[in-house]
Amino acid sequence: MKFLNKKNSLGLNLPYFIAEIGVNHGCSISLAKKQILLAKKNGAHAVKFQSYKAETITSINSPSYWNRKFEKTANQYDLFKKYDKFGPKDYLELSKFCKKNKIDFASTPFDVNAVKFLKPLMKFYKIASADINNIPLLEAVAKTKKPIILSTGASNMSEIYHAINILKKKGAKNIIILHCILNYPTHDQNANLDMITDLKTKFKDNIIGYSDHTMPDKDMFNLTVSFLKGAHVIEKHFTHNKKIKGNDHFHSLDANDLKKFFKNISLLKTLSGIKKKKSIP
Repeated sequence: MKFLNKKNSLGLNLPYFIAEIGVNHGCSISLAKKQILLAKKNGAHAVKFQSYKAETITSINSPSYWNRKFEKTANQYDLFKKYDKFGPKDYLELSKFCKKNKIDFASTPFDVNAVKFLKPLMKFYKIASADINNIPLLEAVAKTKKPIILSTGASNMSEIYHAINILKKKGAKNIIILHCILNYPTHDQNANLDMITDLKTKFKDNIIGYSDHTMPDKDMFNLTVSFLKGAHVIEKHFTHNKKIKGNDHFHSLDANDLKKFFKNISLLKTLSGIKKKKSIP
């Protein structure tokens, strides 16, 4: 997949980094553009949004699944309704802005209608963990023939195999599989990064990555370890200000975090050195 072939100044194959703005823009186009520029400036290869309408993804009685200490809203419908104001014209505008600023645009579709209007705007589709068993959505995305990034939070192996089989049957050729834990936030002891290694063993023909929900640490150790474990695509929520209360800001990276992560990757290249083997006398 050509869009994954990113290298730094030292020649190191970089992880393809997706800064998930999600709905951290708070339904403001101007703020979304500011976040795009911050992500681009600090090393991200793509930004990702979320395309949904509250009525299509949850019932009005669905309880929260997030840590209420950080996000007070008790109901899924009420929370999603706050952030579902963008429509096709808004995503088109953001896509054009990304193209102008040379960063890839993506948005996760949560219904078939979103799959359709996003198709001309994106190089790849991202399927959220919650939709790994959503057969109509999987089929609609597969029929576009675009590369697919599949998140696997809260799923078991049979569900992953089933989703991949459906995608392949309907025409998907390139499927990237992301390890993911669906806790908001995920405690470090639950990150289970060795699952990246397990996925690499079970899916030798697929690129493996990581979608992270841990609290960002100051040294970006969690994400750096995921790269060392073999994550070639890394997705992490991104914000301009981690101190904003509510929603995904509290477990997001900011510009300084992203910059630190890519410094870590450059250091890994330096430490690895040029010579791969001892010389033979």
